[in-house]
Amino acid sequence: MDLRLLSSFLAVVEEGHFGRAAARLFLSPPAVTQHVQRLESELGTRLVHRNPVSPTPAGARLVGHARTLLAAANAAMDDMVEAVREEKAGGGRPLRVGIMGHGSAELTPASISAYRRARPDVRVELRQLNFTEHVSALVEDRVDVAFVRPGPDDERIAADVLTTEQRIVAVPESSPIADARGHGVTVADIAELPFFRLPRHTPRPFTEYLYFNQEARRRGTDYAVTPQEVLTGVVNGRVAGSGLKSFARYYAWPGAVFVPVLDAPWQSSYLAVRARDGNPEVHVFRALTIALARELGPRISRAG
Repeated sequence: MDLRLLSSFLAVVEEGHFGRAAARLFLSPPAVTQHVQRLESELGTRLVHRNPVSPTPAGARLVGHARTLLAAANAAMDDMVEAVREEKAGGGRPLRVGIMGHGSAELTPASISAYRRARPDVRVELRQLNFTEHVSALVEDRVDVAFVRPGPDDERIAADVLTTEQRIVAVPESSPIADARGHGVTVADIAELPFFRLPRHTPRPFTEYLYFNQEARRRGTDYAVTPQEVLTGVVNGRVAGSGLKSFARYYAWPGAVFVPVLDAPWQSSYLAVRARDGNPEVHVFRALTIALARELGPRISRAG
């Protein structure tokens, strides 16, 4: 059934006049009359008395159905318009979540799970970030949110602290430093360790974080841009690595020993986003993650 016919019929009944119904619908009176006649022909019964204008018993019964059908049609149209707006704003694409290393420990999977429960219709894509993608993955629009460390020093990026943890070094079992796993070492104790090298285009904040802000630190011969590459060099006895305390829970490789660095400043992990990103899904993910960080962050910081 053509909903325009129902709309004209309902307007005639509610206005009690074909001319006023036509003005309400921005149609000509003959067009409204024709609509009502077509509807009566399709249903095989008279719906409106003409003089004076009033619904017949069949027309009176149709009024309620007509209102319901037209309301449903209008609601469906509103939903479609909203969907188009969201698609235009980027709501139709997946939310791309970048994760550097193990992200923010247990908070990372908790945040992703919470978002998926809150927004089941939005597809989530997880993308592993290497050490050189501290800000570039966001700036180059390859991810929408990113779990990174340390805090980005870039005006194009906004970042929220999620967890704050003690620092550790990763060394092979054969290293003398490994004997200190139970009580820890100082930054001076690890000054001569052969830490792995980073590519030249690695952001400076990340380089300083990995090397404990020691510019003159001796470097090993191995390059690494992922935790797996770091640990491969560590267990082979070639390089040392560093990270947050939770690193040991996620990368417990045989042959690698994780030793606390007692006097190194505790470092934080962050959720980073583009500073002026208008994607509403980014705002939802960010709000959920910050809320979870208030609950889980202190537990992760204290975890052994």
